Formats: sequence, structure tokens, C-alpha cells
Amino acid sequence: MTEYAGCQSSHVAFLLDPALGLINIEQNGIIKFFSVAAVILMPPTLVASVYGMNFHHMPELELAYGYPMALGLMAISAILPVLWFRRRGWF
Repeated sequence: MTEYAGCQSSHVAFLLDPALGLINIEQNGIIKFFSVAAVILMPPTLVASVYGMNFHHMPELELAYGYPMALGLMAISAILPVLWFRRRGWF
């Protein structure tokens, strides 16, 4: 009985290793996706938080094109990481 239990234990371990490997590969892909999404959304969030602060002396506030400039800066800071990740084949 001991030999049979040892044989069954080795079979279970043999099947468990590939299953854990596949789960690990899938989790790595998910974490990679969330990391790329976080990096893409971080620069626009930074720009939006700076322009969301209530400063009295922000020269862009008096300009007629200040708001479109801030939106453009947020768009550019989101598009550049996307292009970089696509160029590297990560996204």
C-alpha cells in the first residue's frame, strides 16, 4: 500500500506542476496588462492633477488656448506610452 500511495503521489505531483505553470503564465499576462494600463494612465493623471490645483498664479489660466493646451498635453502623454509599448510588442 505504501508503494501504491507513493506512486499516486508522484502522479499527482507530475500533473500539478504543468497546471501550476499554466496558471502562472496566465497570471503574468494579466499583471502585464494592468501594468501597461497603469503606465499609460499615469502621465495624464499627473497633468490633470497639476491643472486641477487651485493656484492663483498659473499663466496658462489667462490664455485663451490654456484649456485646449492642457487637454492636448494629457492626450499626448497618454498616446506616447501606447506607441512605445506597441513598438516594443508589449501591447
